[in-house]
Amino acid sequence: MEQLTMAVYVIWKEGVEHHEPPADISVVIEGVKVLNELPSFTSAFALLLRMIYINLAYPKTLRFTFEVFQKVLLQLDQHKMSSKVQNYPFVQSYV
Repeated sequence: MEQLTMAVYVIWKEGVEHHEPPADISVVIEGVKVLNELPSFTSAFALLLRMIYINLAYPKTLRFTFEVFQKVLLQLDQHKMSSKVQNYPFVQSYV
């Protein structure tokens, strides 16, 4: 966990079926657990995106991934999209 730049992780109790609720869903930023005991993976990912959008810069290795989520899927600041993201065929069908 200390080596993770950003992550959402789910912990399951040993021997529990995956259709049962997990033991913990957490968000890690720069090796530090910043949120835990979240109700779902979806809410954990949404909170991670919110923290990036409000407080943090994109990690260099995930920059374009998060840019697509923010600007294409969430439609936030679409007019400020980088040329690399704009020219990707997947994005062109959504813009």
